[in-house]
Amino acid sequence: MKILNLILLFGCFTLLYASCQTPKTSDKPIVQVLWSQADSSHNNYRIPSLLVTPQHTLLAFAEGREGGDSGDIDILLRRSTDQGRSWEEQIVVWDDGPNTCGNPCPVVDQTSGRIYLFMTWNLGSDSEDAIIRKQSQQTRIPYLCYSDDDGQTWSEPISLKTTCKDPDWGWYATGPGVGIQLQAAAYKNRLVIPCNNSYTVEQDAEAVKGTFGYGAHVLLSDDGGASWRMSELIHPKVNESQVVELIDGTLMMNMRSYHGKSCRAVSYSHDGGESWSAPELAPHLVESVCQASTIRLSNHAGRPLLFANPAVPQGRTHMSIQCSFDEAKSWSNSKLIYAGPSAYSSLAELPNGQIGLFFEAGQDHPYEKMVFVSFNPNELIQPGTLLSKQLP
Repeated sequence: MKILNLILLFGCFTLLYASCQTPKTSDKPIVQVLWSQADSSHNNYRIPSLLVTPQHTLLAFAEGREGGDSGDIDILLRRSTDQGRSWEEQIVVWDDGPNTCGNPCPVVDQTSGRIYLFMTWNLGSDSEDAIIRKQSQQTRIPYLCYSDDDGQTWSEPISLKTTCKDPDWGWYATGPGVGIQLQAAAYKNRLVIPCNNSYTVEQDAEAVKGTFGYGAHVLLSDDGGASWRMSELIHPKVNESQVVELIDGTLMMNMRSYHGKSCRAVSYSHDGGESWSAPELAPHLVESVCQASTIRLSNHAGRPLLFANPAVPQGRTHMSIQCSFDEAKSWSNSKLIYAGPSAYSSLAELPNGQIGLFFEAGQDHPYEKMVFVSFNPNELIQPGTLLSKQLP
């Protein structure tokens, strides 16, 4: 068995190395701080989301906050038209005064080129805890806007409360991260947005907070984003999620877990996201309790899956990326990106073949800076840490 594992691992390395055909000029990692607590537009910045448009523009979304997870929060955006080497000044996509506009989760409809941005809204005076316990003035609501000019301007956000939220749900969050468009023939071009929510538990064993539990679901569109509907709920004890499409068309949801086992959880759908299997623990994806990112590399040999998170059983440090060449049956080749405090992340495959990672990091705590880094995939098989302890 050990010999077989070594052969498999060597094969993965060989495939990854063979896929790295980017020019010499792009071999050196690019590191840019897109937002920092030293910036003046908001008190702090969190919740990264990174998307590549059909025009090869990079869109980096974040929350601009005046406080913590509730209160006055705006959706912010910065654009790059040169593969992340430079970034335009921030755009405020949504500012509703003292209220909370959060959880950016974009997706591109490749058939029309339209960029959809999912977000969530609540009264700034309502805390997350009050919303979960249904003691708030209002509930948390999913919203949607779109851009037809490569992210430069955005439509007025519209509420999806009547079609995309169960009345029992209190808290609601889109992503955080990105959505996907399906490629398999049976559901080709379907748009899928990963989401999560709180709900009233039927059994005490499901509870995470009082009489309420955490679950995940997706929003689906088969008409290019004109209408959206909910999938069934994935539960118990999971929330913040990202979804990937496996080679056979199966969807895999990778979720934050509250099962107390210091690892992620996964669920599978064989009908394009309509229904889902019960959560399964993924002990090889170590994590305390945090958000994570996962994507497929489409333009590299073997089309591996990548997974990024703070890979420690306690706390939020050691942002790392792992690879899978067997459709998430196993993960190998963990590459340490940054050893210091780090938390939420968003992965992307860049047009020039580089890997892009947009993540929260700092020297003393994970939420000091929002850092973008791009690097040659060959870095994933090199020893050492990609970034030094001293961030820009």
